[in-house]
This record gives sequence, structure tokens and C-alpha cells, in this order.
Amino acid sequence: MEMISAKTMVTKTKNDLWFGTDYNMNIYRGCSHGCIYCDSRSDCYHVERFDEVRAKENSSLLLEKELSSKKKTGVIGTGAMSDPYNPFEKTYELTREALKVINRNEFGVAIATKSDLISRDIDILKAIMAHSPVLAKITITAAQDELSLKVEPHAPLSSERFKAVEALAREGVFTGVLLMPVLPFIEDYPENIEAIIQKAYDSGAKFIYPGFGVTLRQNQRDYYYAALDKTFPGIKSKYSLTFGDAYSCASPNAKALYQIFKKQCEEKGMLYKMKDIISAYKKGYEDKQISLFD
Repeated sequence: MEMISAKTMVTKTKNDLWFGTDYNMNIYRGCSHGCIYCDSRSDCYHVERFDEVRAKENSSLLLEKELSSKKKTGVIGTGAMSDPYNPFEKTYELTREALKVINRNEFGVAIATKSDLISRDIDILKAIMAHSPVLAKITITAAQDELSLKVEPHAPLSSERFKAVEALAREGVFTGVLLMPVLPFIEDYPENIEAIIQKAYDSGAKFIYPGFGVTLRQNQRDYYYAALDKTFPGIKSKYSLTFGDAYSCASPNAKALYQIFKKQCEEKGMLYKMKDIISAYKKGYEDKQISLFD
């Protein structure tokens, strides 16, 4: 794995309504999970050779320097641009070391991943929970392993991710499922959605946050369409006819699926609205003194 130079590790979040994060952090650049729909392939992110994973050199030292100088603590989000638990993490442990830095400086963390490797770091996540909010978001869009292998070919299978949800939840980590993107004509049918909700519930998930559709732009669309031709013959023409060159490609079944989703979540007592999820995982930390300079 190539190491690349970097000047910063964290940036201020522009939209804190997205799971209530205050900062963003990306240790790795690029991803090897090979998800056919990944938005991070888009030209606007300027990530060349996206399928090759690189890491920021001296990431923990940079992070320590930045966090120790912050006037305010808060929740650091990671996993938006590249998965913090890609296969190289098992060897290099850069995310684990970053979590140790986050813990020492008494920040919180919100992690998005498709990997069960996150369960390795339960010990540090529990240490962070002693002073700050922790949120674990496991992306699962296909209930069955056969389908997840097709749309996320190099990521851990859905069944392995459900086991990670169970392991995290069992230890008290506020954990749930990111049900997005739900790919039109591939994953957007009631049986898939209902099965994911049931498996998430059985695994102890506190929430599910959905997105019934996919976004497509620039070279991301080209990559996705090529993958459709290879793995799902005939589906590309449905996309072209239904969405044209639109960026937001909502499932034609989105409204009906959301009603099914909402009913199932409410019956099981699972959170599904963003404001409720944010409120729940931050509960009990509201009065924490986050700055000596306020």
C-alpha cells in the first residue's frame, strides 16, 4: 500500500445534519471493496486510481496535533469517501490508531463501513463511549449474500456485516444499518427490504437509515453501467429509459417501499428518522463540557 503525504486529517463538517458530526476524517484514499455503484468514483472528488488504496503518511501524528489544538471537541465522522476498514486496515491498523488518538483527546466518533473488521475495535469504541458519543453505521443493501457479492464484490458479505452489528450491539455500541443505496431494478423489492429490517432487528440494531435509489454522475455512471452489462444484463437499458442522465435516480418503487419500511421499523421499535438517530446516540452527552474557551 502506498503512503501519500498530507497536511491535514480533519475538516469541519459543512452539514452537521448528517448524523450530527462536527468533523470529517479520511485516513485512506481510494477503496478496494469494488462496489459497482460507489459515488466516490465521481470526477468531482479527484481520486485517481480509485481502486488502489493509499494512506496518509503519519496519520496518527497529524491527527494528534490537530485534535490537541482544537478549542472544541465533537463527533468525528469517517467513512464518507473511503472505507476506514478496507482490507489493508487489518495489517496497518491506521484506523485503530486514529481511534486511540480520538479517545485520548476526548472526541466522539461516527463510523460508516461495509466491513466486519470494525468489531475488532470494540474495546476502543467502548473507551470513547465513556466520555463521548459513538455511532457505528454498517452499510447493508442486500439481504442475501449472493446479491451483496454482485454489487459489492470485494466487501465482506452481508451475513458477516450482520454479525458485526450483533457484536457491536451486544457490547452497547450504538449501532445500526445504512440501507443505501437501494439500487433500482436490483434491490428495490419488498422482500429484500423486509428481510434486511428483520435481520437488523435480530442483530440488535438500534436504527436503519434508508435511501431508495442511487446517485449517478460523470465517470461513476460509466463504471456502473459497465458493471450492469457484465453482472445484470438488460438492466442498463431500464436505467437509460427511466433516468436518462439524471443525477438522482430514485427507485420507481420508492414511495411504496418507504411505507413498508416505515411500518416495519415502527412495529419493531427501530429508529429511522435522522433527527431521532442523532438525538438517541448523543443522549447523555449533551451536558459534557466541550470547551474551556466558550
